[in-house]
Amino acid sequence: MTTEETTPTTPYGTPEAPRLAVRGEAHLEVDPEIARIGITVSARGTDRRDALTDLTRRNTAVIDLVKTYGESVERVETGAFSITPELTKRGKGERVRTYHGRVHITAELTDFTALGELTTRVADLELTHIDGPWWALRPDSPAHRTARQQAVKEAVQRAREYAEALGTTLAALVEIADIGADNTPYGFGGPAPGMARAAYGGAPEAVPALDLEPQRQSVYAQVNARFTMNPPQL
Repeated sequence: MTTEETTPTTPYGTPEAPRLAVRGEAHLEVDPEIARIGITVSARGTDRRDALTDLTRRNTAVIDLVKTYGESVERVETGAFSITPELTKRGKGERVRTYHGRVHITAELTDFTALGELTTRVADLELTHIDGPWWALRPDSPAHRTARQQAVKEAVQRAREYAEALGTTLAALVEIADIGADNTPYGFGGPAPGMARAAYGGAPEAVPALDLEPQRQSVYAQVNARFTMNPPQL
């Protein structure tokens, strides 16, 4: 029976090939590419059918309005729908006092000029609540690639500076590890500062468009890199 000997690893390098580990980082501030608004359409009535009819009519009005902006709207989606009875607080039995209906709609826009006008027009509709905008980059935005490339270049530059401080040069790249590029969540974690909120409009006169200033987006990238150096003369 023989025992195989394993070659010991040298994670920290050797005197003949010193190893150097650095981290490269990049932080960019870029303009957003998309904006989302959340719209809640409501209806209420003592009769379930009437409440549902009103909700359907208002939902159609919102969707039709959003779609009039054509290519400025990249996506419009209907989320949760509910029709809920509210029981009377007094008396015996389960007597319905009124019915509450709600539909949630999300619209995604790329034209921020149209966004301000659409926001106020939607807010002016009957029993309609609007939240947003939430600014973001697309998942495949070139900004993410740029940040990662800058992080790699920064790692190489930092490694060269360490080597130069020892009077030597880099010999080879041993490993580069991507530890993630992180920006403001595409899932839109929360409203941006200056968020517009409006509800329960219905004034007959035209409303002015909001002047919405897009919020700059932060894009981060970090990499770990390992190099070997030519032996320095210490």
